[in-house]
Amino acid sequence: MWDNAHLLRGIANVLFGFSLLLMVYGMLRYVAQLPAFSLRAVVLTATPQQVDVAQLEEVVREQVRGNFFTVDLAETRAAFQQLPWVRSVSVRRKFPWQLEVEIEEHIALARWNKTALVNTYGELFEAKSDEALPEFSGEQENSLVVARMYGELEQELLPMQRHIVRLDLSPRMSWQVKLDDGMELALGREAMRERLARFVKVFPYSVAVRVPNARRIDLRYRNGFAVQPPLGAA
Repeated sequence: MWDNAHLLRGIANVLFGFSLLLMVYGMLRYVAQLPAFSLRAVVLTATPQQVDVAQLEEVVREQVRGNFFTVDLAETRAAFQQLPWVRSVSVRRKFPWQLEVEIEEHIALARWNKTALVNTYGELFEAKSDEALPEFSGEQENSLVVARMYGELEQELLPMQRHIVRLDLSPRMSWQVKLDDGMELALGREAMRERLARFVKVFPYSVAVRVPNARRIDLRYRNGFAVQPPLGAA
C-alpha cells in the first residue's frame, strides 16, 4: 500500500477534506456563540386580543433559550402553544437577533357542557371568558357537528329575529334548541333545518302566538307541531 502513490494521495485528500470540514464546523460554532447573535427581542406579529401579555412575557423569560442560531424553534412554539386562548403558533428567526412569533387565537363561539369553550372551528379548548355566549351540550366528539348546526339554525331564525341561547345534542343524536325569549324547540333526529324553517314560516299565524310564554314546542310532526303551555296555564 505504501508503494501506491495514487492511493496515498487519495487518503491524504480525504483526511485533508475531513480536517477542513472540522475546521469549518468549529468556526461556525464559534461564530454562532458570539454575543452579536444573542437574542435581543421576541416580536409578536399582532397585538393579542385574548392571550395574557404577562403570560407571553413569562414564556419568553423562562422558556426561550439559546441565541439566534441555537434556539429550539419547536420547543419555543410548544411553550407558547400551552397558553390559554392560543390555537396555533408560528415561530421564525428574523436575522440577526430576533424571533418573530405569530399567534392565532381561539375565537369563542359557545360554552361547551359548562366546562369548556368551543371555537369557530368546532374545537374545544379551556379558557376563562366573561362574554355572553350560547350554551352547547353533547358528546365531546360531536363538537364540530354542533357548531355547524348552530350556524345553520341561526340562519333559519333570522326572520323571527331570535337567537339560540342553548343547543343540545343528545347521545341519541336528537336536537333541542332554546331561544333568547325562553322558547324551547324539539327538532328531533332528522330534517332539523327543514322543520325549523317550516316553523319560522308559519309562526306568525300559529297557535304559539296565541299561547304566550309557551314552554316547549315539538316540531317532530310531519304536518304541524305541538305546543306545551306554561306551567299553571289553563
